[in-house]
Amino acid sequence: MQRSYLNHTKRLVSSHKQQLFASFLIPLILMSGYFIYRKMAPFGSSSLLTVDLGQQYVDLFAYFRHTILHDPTAFFYSFSKAIGGDMTGTWAYYLMSPFNLILLFFPGKTITSGIFIITVLKYAFSGLTFAILLQKMYPKASWLVPGLSTAYALMGFTVANQLNLIWLDAPILLPLIVLGIEQIFKTGKIRWFVLWLALMLIINYYMAYMICIFSVLYFAFASAHYYTSFKAAFTAFKKFVSGAILSAGFASWLLMPTFYILTQSKVQYTETSVKFKFEYFPFKMLSKLLPGTFNFEQMPSGLPNIFVGAFCLIGFILYFTNRNLKLRERITAGIITLFLLLSLCFQPLDLFWHAMQFPWWYPYRFSFLVCFWIIFLAARYLFSEPSFSTRSLIITTCIFLLGLVYLYLNLTSFKKYVDQSQFFIGCLFVALGLLAFILLKQRPNAAWLITILVILDVFVNACMSLNNLSYVSQSEFGNYTTELDKTISKIQKKDKGFYRIGKTYMRTKDDSMQAAFNGGSHFSSTFETQIPNFMQKIGQPDGDGFVTYSNGTLITDSLLGMKYWSKNIDSNQLGSSVTSTANPTLPALTYRPDLTSYQLVGQDSLTQTYKNPYALSIGFGASSLVKKFDGSNLDTIQYQSQLYSTLAGKTTSKLFTSQNFNEVIFQNINQTTKLTGSVLKKNSLSKPGVVTFKFTPTTNDAYYLTLGQELNPDNATFTINGKTLTQYSPYRNTVVVNFANHSKGKTVTLKIQLKKMSLWLENFTLYHFNQTGFTKLHKQLSTSPLKVTKHNSHQISGNITVSKKNDFLMTTIPYGKGWHAQVDGKSAKIVKVAKTFCGIQLTPGTHKVVLTYWPPYLFLGLIVSLIALLIVSCYLGFKKRSIKK
Repeated sequence: MQRSYLNHTKRLVSSHKQQLFASFLIPLILMSGYFIYRKMAPFGSSSLLTVDLGQQYVDLFAYFRHTILHDPTAFFYSFSKAIGGDMTGTWAYYLMSPFNLILLFFPGKTITSGIFIITVLKYAFSGLTFAILLQKMYPKASWLVPGLSTAYALMGFTVANQLNLIWLDAPILLPLIVLGIEQIFKTGKIRWFVLWLALMLIINYYMAYMICIFSVLYFAFASAHYYTSFKAAFTAFKKFVSGAILSAGFASWLLMPTFYILTQSKVQYTETSVKFKFEYFPFKMLSKLLPGTFNFEQMPSGLPNIFVGAFCLIGFILYFTNRNLKLRERITAGIITLFLLLSLCFQPLDLFWHAMQFPWWYPYRFSFLVCFWIIFLAARYLFSEPSFSTRSLIITTCIFLLGLVYLYLNLTSFKKYVDQSQFFIGCLFVALGLLAFILLKQRPNAAWLITILVILDVFVNACMSLNNLSYVSQSEFGNYTTELDKTISKIQKKDKGFYRIGKTYMRTKDDSMQAAFNGGSHFSSTFETQIPNFMQKIGQPDGDGFVTYSNGTLITDSLLGMKYWSKNIDSNQLGSSVTSTANPTLPALTYRPDLTSYQLVGQDSLTQTYKNPYALSIGFGASSLVKKFDGSNLDTIQYQSQLYSTLAGKTTSKLFTSQNFNEVIFQNINQTTKLTGSVLKKNSLSKPGVVTFKFTPTTNDAYYLTLGQELNPDNATFTINGKTLTQYSPYRNTVVVNFANHSKGKTVTLKIQLKKMSLWLENFTLYHFNQTGFTKLHKQLSTSPLKVTKHNSHQISGNITVSKKNDFLMTTIPYGKGWHAQVDGKSAKIVKVAKTFCGIQLTPGTHKVVLTYWPPYLFLGLIVSLIALLIVSCYLGFKKRSIKK
């Protein structure tokens, strides 16, 4: 009898291992096969890059490689983040996944192959961890485990957010965190709960926040299931709370500096007013239970992605009818379910799950928790003596019929992402799902057949959904990356100093992260708001979480130390729009004829490299008058002129003068003598409305044009001398456009063609740049540069000699509490200049200056983490001694 028991145990262990292996391997093979079929790199000409994965994450992944392999100090700070910024928040949100270590083996353009491997592995590990949870909770679980695990791995959230690769660690760790909560009740131990929750907090604090909320809900569910007495329940509660606190303690070294950075960035966008309303008619979310309902249109503001397959959905409903499960547990599960469903449509709850900020694109980001809950309860029904009553199946069938009738009658309402074929495929899988439960009732050993059905259902959804998306070609990404790396590498090999580099072309706003150079553009969710605010003041396109340094002038290039400019050859003349579908190797970003004022120092078949003789050092001696500079009420042109002049100790210097056009021709548009601020209106709707502005420069100086936010490509087309004006769009404030340079006596023609009935010429003014006055100011500011002797990503050292007239060290390092200064070995106070930069008051003479950045609260966070580690170590040591006694 003992031998029989041992044989049974061996078979069970062997079966469990096979189930785990299958749960890992099935999602891996399915998604790898699909991607290979779609010819994703390294298996073809396409790539997995699309939307944010292609426009943001891939560049941050390249930055990850650079930091780990070449510059560890970039973990704290980076001058590749626009003109400089703290990086702890960026790491905590984007880059702490251990899967990213795979990227170390994929340099340059091959990084897309690394992304392929990480993506399929995250699918596979999601299936594996869910299978582990099921087996630990239900030791006698059948071969339904691989099917349910694959349904979890390929749930609607994962497929829809595959492009948000940074979020996919959450579905992997969620089952392990839930298992940790289970262990609190079963063994009284909190170690696994603490371990996995701490890891989640470190990997991605944002998704961890959602999991923490769900952990409270799951603890309530587990309490209802395991309840024996109030004392036992309270003991479990204390362990749960202490485990959560310990987890936060272990992660404090990263969480505390990250929280501070969030107060300077994302937290400033927090909603302060909440509307108690439904965001849509709740029954509409039923449409997302049909296969293939995700596409590009669903990304910005679609419905929640909660697809789990018909079989799991049926099991979820049947769970509540299973009288073999305690009524107390089912009531608790019902309350949690209602809360989760309301969260998917009731605005205050939706906002709560997203930390009081409405998501910018990708709504209902917590839907992976809803998917988990549905599949988990279905599994609980299947592995906890299911009743399989005929009455329950009939009731469930009626519920599905009502849902399908509603969807069919309202199919036109969902036509943007649902068609009839999807509806009938959904009906087919519902019918097969119901038959599967009938089969399972009569033949429990048919689990493997049902597993195939479940896998087929979710895989069909994955294929149909992903077929709706288009991706960046490998050549488009690879050719650009190769050329950018080559161009930047040439500059950096010749000049080892500290400087910034500008470009007239752009693939993404994080190109500087990808190629590891100091730039001026950036896009991330943890971007400090002071930089977009400053960029807006100097006429650069900006937004919540991004800036694009595309509209620099001779002044801003000089001030920000843009020492080198890489210019795509095609932009010697005006090129096609950056949004053009016919993307060249180096997509044009901006038109900068004033770059001809710089020195041409290099050229290849695609680019020209210019050296800016007016670029100032990262720090320079300036007038102490700048400490009082405000500029809040100045427009972009006045702001640039006044700031630069004040730095040189001048209060009245005027570097820009407004100009009149020589001739203005109106075609099918009402004539007006005053251009700036006027509203142009078409006379006839059927005819094109065009205004032609002609101007003949009287000097070879640069001329600039200001354009308000209404003067954008959505409202009009802009051409100069017959060719499209290339400018980054959209922009939400006034931008400064370089209109002409070295064009004395040559007529420059600007044409504006209206796309609508009217156009507001908001802040539309032409300016002449005073080159002579600028040169004098620059000469004065360049007399006392900070001669950088040593620099890395978080420290700059150098020597500077100043006089009484320029005894204030002005830097273009963005101000932050993490910056610390030493002058001649002694601590010095850092002053915030122009609400943006770091400055230090000096005394006349020569000084050695060291500026070092340490993330605020990093040391405090480390102390808290060490205390948490010490507490655990002391507890384990005390427990070990107690056992020995």
